[in-house]
Amino acid sequence: MNIEANQDWVARSIAAVWHPCTQMKHHERAPLVPIARGKGAWLYDHEGSRYLDAISSWWVNLFGHANDDINRALKDQLDTLEHAMLAGCTHAPAVELAERLSALTQRTLGHAFFASDGASAVEIALKMSFHFWRNRDKSEKREFACLANSYHGETIGALGVTDVAIFKDAYDPLIRHAHVVASPAAVGVDEAIAAMRALFERRASALAAVIVEPLVQCAAGMAMYDASYLTRLRALCDEFDIHLIADEIAVGCGRTGTFFACEQAGIWPDFVCLSKGISGGYLPLSIVLTRDDIYAAFYDDDITRGFLHSHSYTGNPLACRAALATLDLFDSANVLAENRRKSSLLHEVLQTHFGKHERVTNLRHRGTIFAFDAVIDDKTFSRRFFANALKRELLMRPIGATVYMMPPYILSDDELVLLAQRTRETLDATLAEDAA
Repeated sequence: MNIEANQDWVARSIAAVWHPCTQMKHHERAPLVPIARGKGAWLYDHEGSRYLDAISSWWVNLFGHANDDINRALKDQLDTLEHAMLAGCTHAPAVELAERLSALTQRTLGHAFFASDGASAVEIALKMSFHFWRNRDKSEKREFACLANSYHGETIGALGVTDVAIFKDAYDPLIRHAHVVASPAAVGVDEAIAAMRALFERRASALAAVIVEPLVQCAAGMAMYDASYLTRLRALCDEFDIHLIADEIAVGCGRTGTFFACEQAGIWPDFVCLSKGISGGYLPLSIVLTRDDIYAAFYDDDITRGFLHSHSYTGNPLACRAALATLDLFDSANVLAENRRKSSLLHEVLQTHFGKHERVTNLRHRGTIFAFDAVIDDKTFSRRFFANALKRELLMRPIGATVYMMPPYILSDDELVLLAQRTRETLDATLAEDAA
């Protein structure tokens, strides 16, 4: 146990590291957690204090920290091939991963383009859609549509289809804005489809694609909607000849109960964007999956008709091998069925603790995503909840007044019960601060 080491790493980090999505001045008062190691669902600091990773370290860590199976796969890959450029070369991990993901879509999405992170995958899908229409002599189709309160990343192109003010307002002069259409999470499926149809009727000749987060708009506060919206949106896109992009970066890889969220609607989009959990939380990796006809539009002797996008670590073998090991775990451990059982248990326990709580509303879940809204009007709530959760061995990060849980799939029943109990204690302690 080393209190001095904790303090030293915190001080050095504040001095040298510019942390993401953070107002650094808040760390004059708010705790910064110096993580020394992780194992299973728990993270540990240098003193030996532990924290249940209830948000899967920003929704990426599906099978726990220092997972033995993923570790073995990476160690084996490290001794074989750490990296080779994917322009003009190829390697087994990239090929095998592309093939296995295609198989999970029943070969409907048969081509995988590799990138590094979710926002990059979104940008690739947007660029592919635009470039497809240009290659098909429909260069006027260059506009995009997204849902109200949608989040698709924080690079400039991705911000154009993001509708969360705190992320985009400061950069507004740099952004090429998309059409923002009512979300089914806010107005219901019928009204949202009617709004999208109205846009398509006005702008179909200029629209390249619509992008959605299937079933759950996560950064909007875990706003959930019915799968029938996706079914009807797919039909609408077909009717008006507009691409459908499914941003499954947060909701894919089993999070909503099926491997791809779109499966619950019985549809496949034209593009699927994957990231976060696909590598098990080990290495940066994202993938765009698309259809044969889209790939064919770029297949030509003319280099300018090719898809001109890359980064140096495209299809990195280590990241691809981590993803293959992650898919192996899905195959070997009956994960989706076990997730359904665990989700039922956690839902039942949360109902006991929060179902009649006078300061809680809209307790909800989809797959392994759980959320409720605290009845409070205080902009410091999320930071205070975070600090109180740490005192109770939980790592949680509310979105405004929305408290959510997106834990690793490996939690035991006892850990699920503990998570619910400690979340209740944290909420009550945070609300009590207001009354004091």
